[in-house]
Amino acid sequence: MTIQINYKNTLIKKNALNMVFFIEENYNISILKKHLLTKEYLFISDLIKSKDTKKKILNFDINSRKKIILVSFPKNITSSGIENLGAKFYDLFKDNKIKDYFINSDTLSVKFKNFIGYFLHGLRLKSYKFEKYKTKKTKQNISFSITGNNKPSLQDQVKFKSIEDGTFYARDLVSEPGNVLHPDEYAKRISYLKKFGLKINIYDQKKLKKLGMNTLLGVGQGSIRGSYLVTMEWNGAKNKSRPLAFVGKGVCFDTGGISLKPAKFMEDMTYDMAGSAVVVGLMKSLALRKAKINAVGVVGLVENMPGGNAQRPGDIVKSYSGKTVEILNTDAEGRLVLADALTYTEEKFKPKFIVDLATLTGAIIVSLGSEYAGLFSNDDKLSNQLINAGENVQEKVWRMPLNKNFDKLIDSKNADMQNINYVGGAGSTTAAQFLQRFILNKTPWAHLDIAGMAFSKYGGALNSGGATGYGVRLLNKLIEENYE
Repeated sequence: MTIQINYKNTLIKKNALNMVFFIEENYNISILKKHLLTKEYLFISDLIKSKDTKKKILNFDINSRKKIILVSFPKNITSSGIENLGAKFYDLFKDNKIKDYFINSDTLSVKFKNFIGYFLHGLRLKSYKFEKYKTKKTKQNISFSITGNNKPSLQDQVKFKSIEDGTFYARDLVSEPGNVLHPDEYAKRISYLKKFGLKINIYDQKKLKKLGMNTLLGVGQGSIRGSYLVTMEWNGAKNKSRPLAFVGKGVCFDTGGISLKPAKFMEDMTYDMAGSAVVVGLMKSLALRKAKINAVGVVGLVENMPGGNAQRPGDIVKSYSGKTVEILNTDAEGRLVLADALTYTEEKFKPKFIVDLATLTGAIIVSLGSEYAGLFSNDDKLSNQLINAGENVQEKVWRMPLNKNFDKLIDSKNADMQNINYVGGAGSTTAAQFLQRFILNKTPWAHLDIAGMAFSKYGGALNSGGATGYGVRLLNKLIEENYE
């Protein structure tokens, strides 16, 4: 389904088909008198007495071809509440045969900047479908024509569109099957983002070996596919200020390696690269909206397979940082990919902060389900910024503990550390504690464990099920509120 949005300078005629009006939740429709034909106004005034006015959206069939739709809202509505209204509108009318809607923004009685923009943003986010591999695709096109004085500015229109495009790109990447989006193909797709103004560098196995990124390379050595570290740079600030850094885990398919996963639900492990997809989608959106900041995205791309050359439990590898790691479980692979990526990002780019994202542990789903991502951080300021941004866009995070007392659970007798807590318990925290050891220069750092948020079987407020793109909007809001 394609959603087309057209901003008009002319007023909607009173006899236009399928008009959408926004009114306050008490459904006082007197404001509609000047926008409707008299007979239609009287018709709605009578019918509304028998409607359930607790509903947010009411629709009136004027005749077989025309609807008038009223969208109600409270005076204290938030931006996320407006987005939810847009998503609800889509759900109510997605299967309708109506193809054209006319939205009049002049009935808005509250001065909420970008009300229309947020409404359409929620609608478009909810409308996403991944149908690339279906022979019969949804061909319906829906058009929205918007008039009135409350339209978003051209700059805001670009911002909404760029965030949607970045989110959709992340969803597309996560939705691809493992036989298509393996590391070789993934690196190639990222290289195409150069056309948006991003500086892309791709480090292949030969370069990674020379750099000493052995924890990353160890994860992918059982696969016939290559392993890569890809950096994406956006220089949108006029000065040469230190960049904001975002690092993502890109395990394109995770069998668990020699520590093989159970067969049931292994097909879902195509989304073990969701952390990297968020970083790629974010960098695309920053470039599209020409964000006035400097930012760098770094992703480690590997495939974790149980081949004849695969890493074994008991192996000891030396990371890019120089620290050694004993591999007790090859299915605790994401932290090995991130270990090298984090140290390299800190050393190479000297960023203001680093946020990494990964579908890292099943334990975080046990803790937080699909309502919050787990947040682990060495910095209170960055943590609070992420929490506030998450609340504002409904991509929530919950801060979890880090403490030196957890270190004993990952200390190894044979190396500097081991990649799992062999005793058991605190799975998400010990994974984050492991990652923290690779932040060498006290850079403000936050780790987001998004295992419960990256993919939804049943859908959510702003997605219809499948890949969610969780994180793109969160990080855009973090940047917008605090660094632009």
